[in-house]
Amino acid sequence: MKSDIEIAKEIELKPIGEIAAKLGIAEVSVHQYGRYKAKIDVTLDEAKIAKSNLILVTAITPNKAGVGKTTVSVSLGLGLNKLGKNAIVALREPSLGPCFGMKGGATGGGFSQVLPMDDINLHFTGDFHAITSANNMLAALLDNYQYNNRGSETGLRQILWKRVLDVNDRSLRYILTGLNGSANGIPTEAGFDITAASEIMAIFCLAKDFEDFRIRLDSILLGYMHNGSPFYCKDLGVTGALLTLLKDAFKPNLVQTIEHSPAFIHGGPFANIAHGCNSIVATKAAMSYGDYVITEAGFGSDLGAEKFMNIKCRYAGIAPKASVLVCTSQSLKLHGGVEEKLIKEPNLAGLTNGLKNLERHIGILKSFGQSVIIAFNKFGFDTDEEINFIKDWCITNNSEFAVNDGFAKGGDGATELAAKVVEIVEKNPSKPIEFTYDLTDSIETKLNKIVTKIYKGAEVSLSKTAQASLKKINEIGGNKLPICIAKTQYSFSDDATRVGVAEGFTLHIENLILNNGAGFVVAVAGEIMRMPGLPKVPNAMNMDVINGEIVGLS
Repeated sequence: MKSDIEIAKEIELKPIGEIAAKLGIAEVSVHQYGRYKAKIDVTLDEAKIAKSNLILVTAITPNKAGVGKTTVSVSLGLGLNKLGKNAIVALREPSLGPCFGMKGGATGGGFSQVLPMDDINLHFTGDFHAITSANNMLAALLDNYQYNNRGSETGLRQILWKRVLDVNDRSLRYILTGLNGSANGIPTEAGFDITAASEIMAIFCLAKDFEDFRIRLDSILLGYMHNGSPFYCKDLGVTGALLTLLKDAFKPNLVQTIEHSPAFIHGGPFANIAHGCNSIVATKAAMSYGDYVITEAGFGSDLGAEKFMNIKCRYAGIAPKASVLVCTSQSLKLHGGVEEKLIKEPNLAGLTNGLKNLERHIGILKSFGQSVIIAFNKFGFDTDEEINFIKDWCITNNSEFAVNDGFAKGGDGATELAAKVVEIVEKNPSKPIEFTYDLTDSIETKLNKIVTKIYKGAEVSLSKTAQASLKKINEIGGNKLPICIAKTQYSFSDDATRVGVAEGFTLHIENLILNNGAGFVVAVAGEIMRMPGLPKVPNAMNMDVINGEIVGLS
């Protein structure tokens, strides 16, 4: 089979104006970035949003190559359109970090892609660059304030804000700035996060509208003054400057699928170090135009789906009508004790053991009151025997099941899954989300509820650093916000080697970070890094431009 980029290059795209016109978007509201992508001025229709069927796509615990959630999300949209439904996908923007690192891009795969895939995976409409620029301008303005107020009571005792870069670069995690004399600033221990972990990215995705965007930027906690009082972005007086950089980026992006149906792609926080969902504005825009809207949350349901429910849906006032849980034979076998190098080979015993991981994720989604459909994401090496084995297990355990063959067959390979989704949505009345915790709970209680209810761990332990941060957060009123746990995506625990169904463990919280503007507290668990590193052989080594065409992008 041809590579993703080879398939994508053979598709004759429709002008983005045609895609927008089919949705009923006026030409004056379409701001084109070339012929095939556009920013959209949207007027959200709350009545239509209330009637739209939002479908969440999540997954079991992944292996290193992932489980193909984006491919399933796109193919489900294609399949629903094949059945005559008005379906739109609403996805995250890819980050250059994994694109040039290990995981690759995030536009789907095979015959279930959003296009133009090379543009979307690379610079797209510049949203990541705008967020990076705004984040780093805020850092420069804060350093400038500190430089000009050094030695006075109006200066800061502690700076919390870090710079970001949309590249995996472990060397920048911890650095010294302001060296070589006072003309170059104040010597300071500093560091970089990846852009997807920036609080501005989270704010970008959780703001309900542009005014809410302003309020949230105003509320960013930048540090503490010498008297111990918090210092916010509004105190620096530069929110307006940030908005000038982010004004156009805040508009959602419209592109098309491989079968020319519309797709909104906007925002891109990771789910292991941030909240893992696309923007509220783009999701609601899709719901204003589509009867079915398919969105995804990063990594397994313990990360992306938990944060989707407890953070995004809580702020947006929306709820999915059903959740699609993606699994693959590879991930099931990995979590069933099979060596990673052997997970593509038939192994019924490993598959059987791995079903415990699937069962755990079904339970997580049901804890939110969700109707769950298991989507088996089919690969060419999968055998009928193993597929039927999983199907029979699902039937025995009263779980809905469908095979998704969208990678190889596009929408035609996803009609089974699409029909199952329609059946579940039309049969089951929509229900409000059963949140894991109340906002009035203490931070410790919220953490313990997530760990015991979602991860099936025993307890939470806070390091001395986390305890000190907790005291400060409580003092300034950040204790009533949702929790965003940053942890490994490869285990329910904070230890990536504990695959399968780890339970009874202690989750070690190394630090608590108040993302006051975003509206959540980040709990950093274990050795998770907010600036990832590159693998020994990064994807970047496969890429080139030959005869004016990009090759090796996946």
